[in-house]
Order: sequence, then structure tokens, then C-alpha cells
Amino acid sequence: MKTSTISLNHPIVLMSGFNRNNDSNSSNEKYIPGTCNMGREEIKRRKASGWTGLVLTVIAITLLLWFNAPHWMRLAVFIPAVMGATGFIQAYNKFCVYFGFGHMFNLGEVGKTDTIDQKEFRAKDRARAWQLLAYAFGIGLIITVIVYLLP
Repeated sequence: MKTSTISLNHPIVLMSGFNRNNDSNSSNEKYIPGTCNMGREEIKRRKASGWTGLVLTVIAITLLLWFNAPHWMRLAVFIPAVMGATGFIQAYNKFCVYFGFGHMFNLGEVGKTDTIDQKEFRAKDRARAWQLLAYAFGIGLIITVIVYLLP
């Protein structure tokens, strides 16, 4: 994975943005601290992980109910439910949790990231990453409780 370090001035980020790609399809993609840290290709990957988590959740629920598994085993639904929720939440928000914690962003080719140097930008990204994780865990918890309480 290729990584480069850049330093951005706040007005530059908000006014003109950072755009690694010069093609017309990505001209509106820009890094915004705490708001947007990934481009179209990364969003596609998060949607795919969301769908994978959703399918695994449905399969797990179906099998657990079909085989009349003990209620405590239904708690296993939490893992794929959180996986699906995390993927969809990241895609919808255009914000990658991993990038947020890792102080980086990617608006271009998958696998190439840029590092953020400013402390205030890092703090905003980290706070947003925690927020999105909390949403995903909350959704996973709600789904798990519903499945647990099913007869």
C-alpha cells in the first residue's frame, strides 16, 4: 500500500478541497475533516461489506431459527449485524472508520492513502470514527436483542 504524507491548510481544504484524480467523475470528491475521507472506489467496497454482513446476518438468523438453537446462541448474530451496519454506515457517510483512526484518507485508487498531519483534523476524524462505530454497534445490538427475543 502506497502512503504519502500531506499537510493541508484549513481554508484550502474547505474551499478547494483535495482531489487526487483529475477526471470529471471525481471532481466533487474532497477530504473534509470529520465528514468525508474516502472516494467512490472505497465507498463501493464499504457497500459490498455492508451487503456481505446483511446476507450473513439473514443466513445466521434463518439457521438459528430453523434448527431451534438455544437463545444464547442467537447472540452470535451480533457480529455479522455489526459488520453489515458498519459497511452501510461508512458508505452512506463517505467516511471510513479505519481511515479516521489511522489519520488518513483516500479519494483515488484503492490502496493508496494520504496521511493527515494537523491535530485538529485528526481529532475530528477520530471523533467521527467513534460516532459511526457507536451507530453500528447500536444497530447490531438492536438486531441481536430482537432475534434473541423471538420465540
